[in-house]
Amino acid sequence: MMRVAAAQVRCPWMDREAGVRKVIDFVGRAAEAAVELVVFPETFLPGYPFWLTQAGGAGLDDPKQEPAYAAYQEAAVELTGPELRMITECVRDQGVFTYLGIAERGPGHGTVYCTLLAIDPVAGVCGVHRKLVPTFEERMVWGNGDGHGLRVHQVGGARVGGLCCWENWMPLARHALYAQAPDLHVSVWPGSTRLTGDITRFIALEGRMYSLAAGALIDYADVPAGFPLRDAILAAEQNSPYDGGSAIAGPNGRWIVEPVKDEERLVIADIDPVEVRGARQNVDPTGRYSRPDVFQVTVDRTRPSSAAFLD
Repeated sequence: MMRVAAAQVRCPWMDREAGVRKVIDFVGRAAEAAVELVVFPETFLPGYPFWLTQAGGAGLDDPKQEPAYAAYQEAAVELTGPELRMITECVRDQGVFTYLGIAERGPGHGTVYCTLLAIDPVAGVCGVHRKLVPTFEERMVWGNGDGHGLRVHQVGGARVGGLCCWENWMPLARHALYAQAPDLHVSVWPGSTRLTGDITRFIALEGRMYSLAAGALIDYADVPAGFPLRDAILAAEQNSPYDGGSAIAGPNGRWIVEPVKDEERLVIADIDPVEVRGARQNVDPTGRYSRPDVFQVTVDRTRPSSAAFLD
């Protein structure tokens, strides 16, 4: 048996330092609860760019949109920065394998990526997956990712892979992970019970494995005073739809923990990889129930660069 958890936490939006403290706090709570793997939501550090839907994010050369993007880029996390060093040290000390969603500031300080990190207590950061296709208005702030992070990791007695938000609906992205024989799939979300209900169970049924969704809680009142679009966001007087939605389903597609709404807590379950073996008795999507002689899937896991310099 293996104990896993989704960290459904209220996001200290655009406050990177407070976000790091919260991650460290909940990794510690997970260790106290004997959790071996904990999953944090999509772009938990420094937060999901929800202003795109609240304050006209598609405005070209807009005098407030450009400063908003600049502020978000400034708050984003660098892979070699002090924030990840602190979190990696915490993961090592607590012994809890951690998936963490970040907004990653890419090279050149021009592009931000929606990135899912896998952090091993011994090896440190062992997976850096950039979301393949940002969804809808997210493309205004996040660049396209690549296949480099489409990898499954060994965590104790289980193999685990993960995807970000709506790329969980990409059949070939799921297939790329299924082909690496995971026992548990993790999906990370900005936080919405509306989004996690169907796909969490669908992946469990399709992949014949455990499926864990992790979503955040976001309160518009937490927008910091210096953010350029704060007044517009608050003036709209809309209720935040980011109500969590963390959930865990078994390899038979039945809920172990149904989507949790409006609660800040660890969503915990004990899983048994042996049950995955049994569930694949009749369906194994990249094994007995695949036809590689008919369908060929090639996954490019190189990380592309915009230029190759030959000196």
